[in-house]
Amino acid sequence: MTAAETALLLARLQFGFTVSFHFIFPSFSIGLASYLMVLEGLWLRTGKPVYLDLFRFWVKIFAVAFAMGVVSGIVMSYQFGTNWSVFSDKAGPVIGPLMAYEVLTAFFLEAGFLGVMLFGMKRVGRKLHFAATCMVALGTFISAFWILSVNSWMQTPTGFAMNAQGQFVVAGSWAAVIFNPSFPYRLVHTVIAAYLTTSLVVGACGAWHLLRAKRVQVDATSDGTQASHQAARKMFSMAMWMAALVAPVQILAGDQQGLNTLEHQPAKVLAMEGDFDPSPNGAPLVLFGLPSNVDGKVHYKVEIPYAGSLILKHDPHAPLQGLKDFPRDQWAPVAVVFWSFRVMVGLGLAMLGLGLWSLVARLRRKLYDWTWLHRAALVMGPSGFVAVIAGWITTEVGRQPWTIYGLLRTSQSASPLATPAVATSLAAFVIVYFAVFGIGVWYILKLMQKGPQAHEPELSDAPIRTAGITPAAQTGGES
Repeated sequence: MTAAETALLLARLQFGFTVSFHFIFPSFSIGLASYLMVLEGLWLRTGKPVYLDLFRFWVKIFAVAFAMGVVSGIVMSYQFGTNWSVFSDKAGPVIGPLMAYEVLTAFFLEAGFLGVMLFGMKRVGRKLHFAATCMVALGTFISAFWILSVNSWMQTPTGFAMNAQGQFVVAGSWAAVIFNPSFPYRLVHTVIAAYLTTSLVVGACGAWHLLRAKRVQVDATSDGTQASHQAARKMFSMAMWMAALVAPVQILAGDQQGLNTLEHQPAKVLAMEGDFDPSPNGAPLVLFGLPSNVDGKVHYKVEIPYAGSLILKHDPHAPLQGLKDFPRDQWAPVAVVFWSFRVMVGLGLAMLGLGLWSLVARLRRKLYDWTWLHRAALVMGPSGFVAVIAGWITTEVGRQPWTIYGLLRTSQSASPLATPAVATSLAAFVIVYFAVFGIGVWYILKLMQKGPQAHEPELSDAPIRTAGITPAAQTGGES
């Protein structure tokens, strides 16, 4: 490997490392912002204090996760200028305005209303405070909209032309750039993944407190203990509803995105499936094996005949291309894509299983009693983060060797870098990220361990300025 190839590899590792860390926090905050909106809406509608207790509890966690997401995102933007200046120069006329729209719409909306959401309930009243919470939730969605539009354009570029300087520029309408062929599918799949990720974290937190209540003898007559236990039951129930109802939708959304990817990026899908050889009479589904780019085959594979064509073409005998139909220099690292895809799919099926298990428990009125269900929910808590990272690896590594699919190679996108400089900055990122964000994650876990607390005066004594709220709701009681 030459010095230039080593520097390129280190630059890719650096960007992949920082993006992976960053992706964890938006995938949580997108879903958590919407969950906070639902909690506050239910509290205003019903007047039940359990929803207020849960809102107070999760809004603190949201604030920490949001802050870490902002900090980690700022670092990424610098790398476009330092490590990927050629890409920034060539694609800047297209992706630069889209990134600016994300800041001007989503980030400003979130930042403008975040302070009101965190500190303003007693100062602005409940109606305006709820509006602020809605705006923060909307801002997280708009942020996902613009970022995914940028990334999807890099996957399926449309609506562009090349100018005399070799830059990508918008040709005609911006709508063709923003709503490129893969964008709707990727937006739906990613946002649903964020909701599932949040629901699994919420469910794991509720399950931990339910298990803890069984292990530790507490004063059952204590008002605070009863309220905390009720909050744990409520968040566990809400999370399991989300897993049961949304996991099947996510599987369907993933199937539709896969069909879209097969149409526009067939080599990526073939790498995901491990299909090196063409299958004119129907492709098998390779379950497991050891793919090799060098040998052009999957060693020790376990497969189901015709199932690959059935999934990808909805016809067991439909012909399917193989990677050998494409030049070898356009193959992605198949082993990485093959296994990251299986991690994502396997965890998706596990989420579906957890949701169905919770439905059985709910129907048998044992949702809060089945210890093994609670243990499974606790174990599945981090699975959403693992799944979204695995999905991101599948998408981005599967796109290789292209930065802009079919048009600009990754090797042509990097800055002229010195290997020691990239290696030093990568080592610094690893040390600082694990130290700083490790402390942040530890603090979030400590907040989760403490659990929801009942009747904090700074919020429960807030003046009511919303018509239709009863006096009982004002004191946090039943309406």
